[in-house]
Amino acid sequence: MQEKKELNRRTFLNRAAVASTLATIAPPKVLGANERVNLGIIGPGGRGRGLMRDFLNNNSQFIAVCDAYSENLARGKEIAGAGAKEYSDYRALLDNKDIDAVVIATPEHQHGTQLIATVNAGKDAYCEKPMSHSIEEGVKMVNGVRATDRIVQIGMQRRSSPAVHEALKVVPKLGQVTLVKAKWNWNVSSPLNFPPLDGKLDWDAFCAPSPVVPFDINRFRYWRVFWDYSGGHCCDQGTHLMDVIQWFMDSGTPRAAECFGRVYKMTGAETPDVFTAMFEYEKFNATWSLSYTNRYMDGWTITFLGDQGTLVLDGNGSRFYADKGGENPPPPYRKPDWEFSGPLPTEPHVQNFLECLKTRKEPNAPVEVGHRAVCGPHLANVAWHNHRRAYLNADATEVTLEA
Repeated sequence: MQEKKELNRRTFLNRAAVASTLATIAPPKVLGANERVNLGIIGPGGRGRGLMRDFLNNNSQFIAVCDAYSENLARGKEIAGAGAKEYSDYRALLDNKDIDAVVIATPEHQHGTQLIATVNAGKDAYCEKPMSHSIEEGVKMVNGVRATDRIVQIGMQRRSSPAVHEALKVVPKLGQVTLVKAKWNWNVSSPLNFPPLDGKLDWDAFCAPSPVVPFDINRFRYWRVFWDYSGGHCCDQGTHLMDVIQWFMDSGTPRAAECFGRVYKMTGAETPDVFTAMFEYEKFNATWSLSYTNRYMDGWTITFLGDQGTLVLDGNGSRFYADKGGENPPPPYRKPDWEFSGPLPTEPHVQNFLECLKTRKEPNAPVEVGHRAVCGPHLANVAWHNHRRAYLNADATEVTLEA
């Protein structure tokens, strides 16, 4: 595949530097096929606790939990069990020699420093998406991980979803695809007005490595809509969808992007709750639109438009409609020519990671995939901030703006 060829062609790091770094890191413990994996988690918030349950269902145990917020720490400890150690500083957790791998489920502005620190501590990692807070940081993360021999899985569960893999088999039937449309509709926008916190929060630790600003409950409770901590909904949801587009189209990252959007109803937020991004790839165009003010066709959809047919993916599965000329009624008002129903559970992705811890094979979503998946959304955000078209080089390492 072109994606794999480009990843093999590109070299993110110097071989001599890799050898030097590997010499300073102890080799990972070899896990037996039936051996229980000892895990630590950094960030047992809502998503983190969901991941904990998936891991606990698959011959794993959490022996350490870490969070800057006491309520999250207590809830994570409750799931992990009485024997788990509690930490308020992730660096202390990484010093725990009994931990085989670390789950990172913190806000995305912390992923870069925590992932690199984790692999440098000699531990494997499952890191939630979006992998990075910027394209430049993503390059550093790829370099940092590849300077070690650690197994890293990025939490993009569609890469391990049987439903998505079944849809991938249909792509050759589409013919020439010239346009792909991704959308996400939820009617959830409202002014940010959260009540006071229960428990204690280390505000400085939450802000780091972004600048420490005066305490704001909204920034903590809904960090995804503040630029200091997130790429907004464009990156949060777009990482999943744009990755599927690039994977199915065997395309690599976009060459250019434009983006228009604003905050319509989520007063107090910085990142748009309605936007449309447009991407130019080498052989096709793509759009990525989100509205958090409407629930028509509630949830996400990706539509691949080819001259021989159309493929539609959503949370219920996928459907293919062959192009039959002037047939009446046209898609989607007639029965699909092929369909597959199935959910998108996270557990197969967790299982893939755990298997790779023992085989030391590459997981389904390694750091290169995590980086490239969020490059398009990051590029769209650059265009939005600068009110100009943004360009990305073929190696997905450098951004420039239209003059």
